[in-house]
Amino acid sequence: MVLLTNATSYVGRLAPSPTGLLHLGHARTFWIAFERAAGGKLWLRDEDLDPQRSRADFATAMREDLRWLGITWQAEVKQSDRLELYRKAMQTLIAAGTVYPCHCSRRDLERATQAPHEEDDEPVYRGTCRPSEPWTLGPGPLPQNYRFRVPDGETIHFTDLHAGPQAFRAGCDAAADFGDFLVWRKDGLPSYQLACIVDDAAMGVTEVVRGRDLLKSTARQILLQRALGLPTPAYFHCDLMRDEAGVRLAKRHDALSLRTLREAGRKPQDVFSMLQLSSEAWTASHST
Repeated sequence: MVLLTNATSYVGRLAPSPTGLLHLGHARTFWIAFERAAGGKLWLRDEDLDPQRSRADFATAMREDLRWLGITWQAEVKQSDRLELYRKAMQTLIAAGTVYPCHCSRRDLERATQAPHEEDDEPVYRGTCRPSEPWTLGPGPLPQNYRFRVPDGETIHFTDLHAGPQAFRAGCDAAADFGDFLVWRKDGLPSYQLACIVDDAAMGVTEVVRGRDLLKSTARQILLQRALGLPTPAYFHCDLMRDEAGVRLAKRHDALSLRTLREAGRKPQDVFSMLQLSSEAWTASHST
């Protein structure tokens, strides 16, 4: 059962990326976010920073499919319209010496705008480009790749509202859960981690609802929030939906996309049955 907050000061967000069709896993997470925002405010954040994969038709489809399911929101924002905010945050990190230029792994750099998942999380960085001392050259040029310098050996603790107490060790050694992570690409785009925390703060988000595969990202984001003096919201990481083979649902599961189910004649009530969510919740959302 999802515990509803019913607090007028609550601010939540839905954060789909227009890189494919929404599937049942998205539906479950977004419905939980919608329920927990009851009595508060809910944003829709269009995370369209992946220039190779973001498409206008996917952006249209995700809005239509969410509304079909009964999920509504009070305000919208589009990340591609907010690049100046991310640039300002990066200049702050550069001036503080908490980041450094990196010339490694094109594959890692290409993934930096996307939310990492348990199957493709950014590998622990071994510090190839890390300077021996903090990089403190003051405001620097953005047309290059940057990594955030994590505190070696520090364990980041937080208590998730669903998954419970969490602890992840930072550093560039074999014992670390994550190392120095990418925050900026030389093509002028922020990483998922940086864009996410800048937006959450600017939008006044009080609670982040997302999948359990992003627990490690929360540890990274807490470090960025500290470095930028931003508030840390509460976190609620939902259990993941998996297919019959136990693989986390992804956008490649077209047969389980909301659009495919709609075109096959399924109703929102059918989706709720598949998600094992209360049909009463859907009925209440459609009552006038």
